[in-house]
Amino acid sequence: MTKVLVSGFEAFGHTPVNPAESVMRVLDGTRIGIAEICGLLVPNNFFESIDTVTAAIAELRPQLVIMLGEYAGRAVITIERIAQNFNDSSRYHLKDNRGVEMQGEPTIPNGPVAYRSNLPLRAMVKAMRNTGVPADISDTAATFCCNHLMYGVLHYIITNQLNIRAGWIHLPQLPQVAALAENIGTPSMSRETAALGVHAGIEAALAYSQDIDEPILSRFQI
Repeated sequence: MTKVLVSGFEAFGHTPVNPAESVMRVLDGTRIGIAEICGLLVPNNFFESIDTVTAAIAELRPQLVIMLGEYAGRAVITIERIAQNFNDSSRYHLKDNRGVEMQGEPTIPNGPVAYRSNLPLRAMVKAMRNTGVPADISDTAATFCCNHLMYGVLHYIITNQLNIRAGWIHLPQLPQVAALAENIGTPSMSRETAALGVHAGIEAALAYSQDIDEPILSRFQI
């Protein structure tokens, strides 16, 4: 049976409810075609997050790994193209849930500068938009735990020569978080809409072994 591992970060920083966890729980245990969705809650901690996801990969042996996180300030679902070997959470005044702050440190010492997602990004964004969910490709996963985990998981897959496609999807804040006084004016997206978009993206990733060869137009550089 085809398995899809969907990981979702827990609450962190100024985010009391993480859309990544909420969407992961909606999808956990469901099926897309013949594929079983296996959800995984991930601690929002440097390095521990990588160990958690790679352990699940070793146990489940999924064909597809979709990692979810929140990107406050973005109004659309964004699929990340690149993860960089660089951590700088101090620029956001953020610490992980263990109180660790990183500044200018690599995830993997002497590792490659960056890894590129091997998901069919254009096909996934097109599928999300066709479902009525705003989505785009992003070329920056930032320098906090999301980028850190994406890089660490891709490093694990590549160095172990695993036949797995993997990548990252960022979600806007949930409405109840954007409604907090300190977040007023921040874009938001409901759990249901975000889950619909991620479902469509996974469906496209399962359907396309190679990405579609057509431009996905964007209004902004993200």
